[in-house]
Amino acid sequence: MLLVHPGGPFWAKKDDGAWSIPKGEFDDSEDPLAAALREFEEETGGSVHGESIALDPVRQASGKLVYGFAIEGDFDVSSLKSMTFVMEWPPRSGKQQTFPEVDRACWFSPNDARRKILKGQSRLLDELEQMLARRSS
Repeated sequence: MLLVHPGGPFWAKKDDGAWSIPKGEFDDSEDPLAAALREFEEETGGSVHGESIALDPVRQASGKLVYGFAIEGDFDVSSLKSMTFVMEWPPRSGKQQTFPEVDRACWFSPNDARRKILKGQSRLLDELEQMLARRSS
């Protein structure tokens, strides 16, 4: 499973339990799959093509509803090129700094992905593993 690590100073020293599927926000006028493909490109610089499998949305502790899709593909993590965001850093310094939305991407085995992914997204892994097990039976 491909996971991405959030960029910026808040996540810099966090690893286990900090990774995520590539994701972002969209409004009611945008199709969730179209939004997922757009966000993948914005966060990784890559694109995904092929049959998609919609996973049941999960709600994170923050209340954010996350829509996940599985698409078989091959992304070269060394080619990661994420969009950036600007924030004041250090806090109350008046200095604006630019950070990548995503600072790393990595392919993980199911066991490693389970350790790395945000707790609120772990059900996406469960569902994907169940689907893949049914397909291989």
